[in-house]
Amino acid sequence: MEPLVLDDNGIRPPLIAAGINLFGGPLASSTRHVTGAVPIRRATKDPVYLTTLKAYIAELLRDHDLLFYPEGGAATARDEAAQDGHPARRAAIRRDARAPHPGGHRLRPGPRGPAIARQGVKKRQRPFTYELAEMVGLAVGYRSRSFVTFGPPIEVGAYDPDSRKDALDLAHLTRDTIGKLYKVLPTAILAHAMRPSITPQDLESNVDAALDHLKAAGANLLVRDAKHAVEDGVARLERRGVIQVEDRRLRVRDRNVLRYYARSIQHLLPAPSTR
Repeated sequence: MEPLVLDDNGIRPPLIAAGINLFGGPLASSTRHVTGAVPIRRATKDPVYLTTLKAYIAELLRDHDLLFYPEGGAATARDEAAQDGHPARRAAIRRDARAPHPGGHRLRPGPRGPAIARQGVKKRQRPFTYELAEMVGLAVGYRSRSFVTFGPPIEVGAYDPDSRKDALDLAHLTRDTIGKLYKVLPTAILAHAMRPSITPQDLESNVDAALDHLKAAGANLLVRDAKHAVEDGVARLERRGVIQVEDRRLRVRDRNVLRYYARSIQHLLPAPSTR
């Protein structure tokens, strides 16, 4: 999505760092020749490989921009579906020693969200070809939206790349900056406010309270008010089979997918009480 948006705005799309699993099977050709992706073996600790990769990336950055996803891949998303954790955030690093306009967009938008949420519950990773086949099946008749938000560049010249503290400080700054740029949609707010069974009035009250917190946090909202969020969110989640409306109450049909959507904005909301 990000390269397409950049290209539409007259900016040369960057190279993409991608997991080695995308370089085999039905996606291999498009990964190599269309996206110009750079294969990354995420799990390896082989010092020879890591040294070679570092030198290769350094050479690429002399003439190209590089887009990468510090949240990791589908395995990270499965962990987030199965346990509490920060939602995925996206960023890129430019060759001019500045992180560019941090872009935040929907957490695993479209059919992949439900597919990964279900894998998270099973706590196991299936072959990527199986996941791809499931996504294709879910995509039939599925309509979704995706948003890319650009913010000001993050200066990185003062950070020492050989300092672990500086690297962590920059990572936290990037994470927090992108977290604020993340487009908050009605579906995510509704998922956060939803209960196993709830009246529309109580749901709107919960949404209104969540909106107060989100506005105070400076969230990037795509919501006018609580009524708009409920109307839009209910329509979309009911159409996707996540909730259902019956007897003047709303009930949850797919708890795991609903929780998956809700956690996409938990970094902008107060931590739940431990009492």
